[in-house]
Amino acid sequence: MRAMTMDQALGIIQNTFARAREMRAHALAAIVLDAGGQVRAFLKQDGASIKRFEIARGKAFAALAMHRSSRQVLQKAREKPLFMETLRAISDGPIFLEAGGQLIRDEHGEIVGALGVTGDVNEVDDLCAMAGIRAVGFKCDSDFSDEECRRLNIKKDAEIHDPR
Repeated sequence: MRAMTMDQALGIIQNTFARAREMRAHALAAIVLDAGGQVRAFLKQDGASIKRFEIARGKAFAALAMHRSSRQVLQKAREKPLFMETLRAISDGPIFLEAGGQLIRDEHGEIVGALGVTGDVNEVDDLCAMAGIRAVGFKCDSDFSDEECRRLNIKKDAEIHDPR
């Protein structure tokens, strides 16, 4: 497994916040977890509300737990509530059922971590997260071709648009 450096983790968050400023998003908080679910970095913008650490961590951990975006974990919870209830009960980390959690992949598709972003609407959280991941040279699930997704068992989100 390829490790993510502290500088890369911080760079992901800084670039997430840069995209948030461009989009005039509400104050965000962002966390990077390594592939084992351990915290690599966390930052909260001035004005972000309390409990954002827990929410961001839960989004990122949900993505890692299911190897898909937290948006898709939320969809799975709607489709199979008993499955998700059981998963949350046996999980050794928090699973927060909202969009804003994205897997961080290397160029070969290997998961090196996850990013959880919270503070604005789900779509803005996701768009900022994806920009942050890409800015430091990593990939999001949506960066892989359909053929690569089949080969690597990557589950792509539908295209995400800013709803504002």
